[in-house]
Amino acid sequence: MNERVETVVLDSEGLSAWIAQDRKLLALMHVFHGMGADLVIGANTIVEVTHSRTLMPRLNWALSRVKVEPVTAQAAKAAAALLKSAGLHGHKYAIDATIAEVALRQPKPVALLTSDSDDMTKLCGDQVRVILL
Repeated sequence: MNERVETVVLDSEGLSAWIAQDRKLLALMHVFHGMGADLVIGANTIVEVTHSRTLMPRLNWALSRVKVEPVTAQAAKAAAALLKSAGLHGHKYAIDATIAEVALRQPKPVALLTSDSDDMTKLCGDQVRVILL
């Protein structure tokens, strides 16, 4: 990875991979850490990754190392506008839109680690570097 990244946003797959100590994700995180990049998630990502098999100590450890962005009314309206402009709608895309909104308001350049590069690229355009996990 040659270009500098100021902020790294993790979607639920990114956070889940970090919790599970996925080797590919850990290698990326090492590179971003070396750049001094800030790690960010949206608050609703916590809800999305928490289930009966979630390793809660690992989740809590990860959460202590990231900035958690709230989903405010203003953020929700901005996410809805992103959905509309991308021609997407419905609950399938709602959380993706809030994560895209979080990514778009972070200090640039921003990288978004996701398993859903198609939708995230539609939502973020060329303002965020979408990295497929």
